[in-house]
Amino acid sequence: MAWLLDEARAPEVEAVLGSADRVVTSDLTLIECDRAIGRLVRIPGPVAALVEPTRGRLKEAVAAWGVEPISGPVVERARAPFPDDAIRSLDAIHLATALVIRAAAGDLDVLSLDDRVRSNARALGFRVLPD
Repeated sequence: MAWLLDEARAPEVEAVLGSADRVVTSDLTLIECDRAIGRLVRIPGPVAALVEPTRGRLKEAVAAWGVEPISGPVVERARAPFPDDAIRSLDAIHLATALVIRAAAGDLDVLSLDDRVRSNARALGFRVLPD
């Protein structure tokens, strides 16, 4: 979302996405992005005008990405313990998705700005970006 909404760390995220050989994300990421974009309409003023361009930017990006479904193996892994088990359920689904993708496709980096996700991803052996 930081990248889509051009927040402070957007350039870092954009640089990581732009230099990636491939980008794979979870259906959950798309759900979260769509929900956040939808909430923009409730903000008074010019922000609501960003809804359609932001949706278009997401749609364009996702067309080039792989999207991993929230499958049985993802749910099963998300229910299991994590190195720091104080993570939220949705974060567990993101991390479980990364683990399932890594098991199927090999080496994988994790892109996240969330400290809880980042520390768990590192403990699970992922390289975490941005540095």
